[in-house]
Amino acid sequence: MTLPLDTSTLQGRPVRGADRRVRPRHIWFLNSAFDRIGFDVALERIVKRDPERPFAFVVTPNVDHLVRLSRGGELAPLYAQAWLTVCDSRVLELIAAFSGEEVAVTPGSDLTAALFEHAIDPAEPVVVIGGDEDVIAGVTARFGLKDVRWHQPPMGLRTNPQAVADCAAFVAANPARFVFLCVGSPQQEMIAAACIERGDCTGVGLCVGASLDFLSGKTQRAPQWMQRARLEWLHRLLEEPKRMWRRYLVDGPQVLLIWWEWRRARARLRAFEKSFAARLGA
Repeated sequence: MTLPLDTSTLQGRPVRGADRRVRPRHIWFLNSAFDRIGFDVALERIVKRDPERPFAFVVTPNVDHLVRLSRGGELAPLYAQAWLTVCDSRVLELIAAFSGEEVAVTPGSDLTAALFEHAIDPAEPVVVIGGDEDVIAGVTARFGLKDVRWHQPPMGLRTNPQAVADCAAFVAANPARFVFLCVGSPQQEMIAAACIERGDCTGVGLCVGASLDFLSGKTQRAPQWMQRARLEWLHRLLEEPKRMWRRYLVDGPQVLLIWWEWRRARARLRAFEKSFAARLGA
């Protein structure tokens, strides 16, 4: 694994032509570049973005995403196109803190709830890709929405380029401040990338998976005490064992190996930076 070298400062020595910011915009942790912002700042940036600007999207990596990123495939180039990348996992937040890194947690479900509760005018158009009739009806009733524009893509979206293109065309034909992409990963990121590629989509796309399922009442989210204890994964496993057992019991623990490899790579990088700084001072 290769980590980028931040040459803006080495042992306190500024480098000519370096970025003038005190800290870089991103923090590289495991297999993702997280924005150095917390929940409130992320929400503010999303809400204040000009809705007529070209389409941009937000991704919310969790443990499952980082494990899949380590295997290569289509997810990495899709993530590279994201406007904001915020951490969805309190487990990742804990691992980062143990490693001496500051990765603020911004769960996609909390972000989605905050937008509906505090930012979305019930009369404005809201675009949803994914979900089912019960989810759309539940969210519409709960928040008194008047203009929900819903597109339900077919199954097998991941291997159906035309269906992905149809989703992007729907976004283009239905301009809205917020576009909720709720078809799972990497399908939702594929749609977001297709929206960018079209060039005529606007608004902010949020790749937020099952967030609307929680808001509609279709699926019960973990109680607050389990969320605070970083046990939300256990709640989902107990609620949907047939669907979630592999993600949480087989794939998820692989993040520990990824973390170990990342720590070794970071140690090598820091040793190189120290050696390079010494040569500059010689």
